[in-house]
Amino acid sequence: MDGVLIKLRVSAGAKHFSIEGARGEDTLKLRIAAPPVDRKANAEAERYLTKMLGAPRSEVAVVRGAFSRDKAVLVRAADVGELRETLSGRLP
Repeated sequence: MDGVLIKLRVSAGAKHFSIEGARGEDTLKLRIAAPPVDRKANAEAERYLTKMLGAPRSEVAVVRGAFSRDKAVLVRAADVGELRETLSGRLP
């Protein structure tokens, strides 16, 4: 598995997309509008991260926690330092 693994706590059914900040040392809290039905929340989390990180859609995928609020998303071919810098600039 080449790339960077991002741990997320996803709250589905929110009024808007947002990163609420860190949850612990290694997990981000993400709010998304899609409901947690038929993997819509997973797809929306992937689209949101793709847009936010400027990564190709094929490079971002939920690899763990498809049916859970706690997810692991793999961003392939990403540099850890650049990814941290991008994400930290978006935290409240």
